[in-house]
Amino acid sequence: METKNTFEEQLEKLEKIVKDLENGDVALDDAINKWSEGMKLANNCNEILENANETITKALNSDGKLEKFEINE
Repeated sequence: METKNTFEEQLEKLEKIVKDLENGDVALDDAINKWSEGMKLANNCNEILENANETITKALNSDGKLEKFEINE
């Protein structure tokens, strides 16, 4: 499994694995392998989303450095 794929590519692969497993026509050994690959893809996607969330919650300060963005009400 390549981990250099985009988020969208990894999500598409994960969705296919889920459909295959839900279909129920997968041999047990294949199902275990697909489940394992699916868990790796899910973890990769989650990491990408966490990094994206961290990035978008930061803003540039007046010095041009990133800092956590907070709204003061």
